[in-house]
Amino acid sequence: MDLEKHPAPLLDRAHLEAQTFGDADLAGEVLSLFEDQCRRLLPALAEEGRPAGERADLAHTLKGAALGVGAMRVAEASATVEAGLRADGRADLEALRSAAAQTLEALGASGPAA
Repeated sequence: MDLEKHPAPLLDRAHLEAQTFGDADLAGEVLSLFEDQCRRLLPALAEEGRPAGERADLAHTLKGAALGVGAMRVAEASATVEAGLRADGRADLEALRSAAAQTLEALGASGPAA
C-alpha cells in the first residue's frame, strides 16, 4: 500500500470503541497509557548505544500498544522501525516520531474520549 497516497488513520475510533466495548472511560484510560508509552519508548528507541535487538523489542511493544488503541500510523511506523532494526540494526525513526507527534497532538486537541 502506498502510504503517501493512502495513509492509515491517526486514530481509528471505531477500532478503539470495539476494543473498549464503547466504554468512554476505559478508552480514555487506555489512550492515556498509550500516550505514556509513546513518551517513554520513543526516547529509548533513539538511544543508538542500546543494542538493536532491544530497540527492536521496544518498537514491537509500541506497535502492540498502538494497535490496541487504533493508532494505525504509529503501528505502521513502529513495524517499519522494528523490521529495520531486526534486519540490519538500523532504522529511520523520523516517520515514527512524526506519526506519534501527530497522534498525540490529535488526542490532545480532541480529548481522549472525543
